[in-house]
Amino acid sequence: MNTTLTMASLTFREASRRWILWVALLMGVLFLIVYSVGFREIHINIQNESGRLPTLQQTEMYNFMLMAGLYAVNFLTVMMAVLSAVDTLSGEIASGTIHTLVSKPVRRWEIVMGKWLGFTAMLLLYLLLMAGGVMLIVYVLSGYTAPNALRGLALMGFNCLLLLTVSFMGGATLSTLANGALVFGLYGVAFIGGWIEQIGSFLNNQTVINIGIVSSLLIPSEAIWKRAAYEMQSPLVAALGYSPFTARTVPSALMMAYATLYLLAALALALYKFQKRDL
Repeated sequence: MNTTLTMASLTFREASRRWILWVALLMGVLFLIVYSVGFREIHINIQNESGRLPTLQQTEMYNFMLMAGLYAVNFLTVMMAVLSAVDTLSGEIASGTIHTLVSKPVRRWEIVMGKWLGFTAMLLLYLLLMAGGVMLIVYVLSGYTAPNALRGLALMGFNCLLLLTVSFMGGATLSTLANGALVFGLYGVAFIGGWIEQIGSFLNNQTVINIGIVSSLLIPSEAIWKRAAYEMQSPLVAALGYSPFTARTVPSALMMAYATLYLLAALALALYKFQKRDL
């Protein structure tokens, strides 16, 4: 365990020196600035119309803007998870730097788990900065907080870790380019499948809904986001059953259990493949 934690600490410090992290942080701060300015102007308009807008309608507008910001944050965090970790194993194997680690008295599974924990800490901090920043901006300017905000934030973190783990699984077997193509391809299938399912639920077309369900089985990233959005949506949206950021067919607890097993299986496969790979 001590070796794994030491590897995690080294991975965290190494990742903090990468340009991709600092560029992502800079762009994240820029995103929050743009979001805060835009939300402030919208908030001022809502307040100017407060005499003609019912309180419920104002709340719905705030919830819509919050979910729009979190939708963007979810996408940015997923991209950060994939881009930062896609070459962690495969790149070090290709360059030969992994030999420095495996030649020491350390088990291979400790290398993988240590690196996974290091990236997990980095990505969760990034998510906390971005999603927490969006929530804080909305609260400071309008006093609005989303229902079940902590539960939704936890699910967004879970989604981030899912893509990170799939990246590790591919990195233990494939080259960096092939791994990137695999992870982005799976995410793209889940993303478009989620929108197809949403349209199908609106049209009550079961065949189209089934397409979305199958895509979620390939990788449940979009299903996790939908569940997170469902937890944080307003009561009115929950009653109407439709929003651009959620779906009428809400991912069930069974789907979340499947996503958990999917993550654990991907991590186990990454450990197994790296253990057996000829370095």
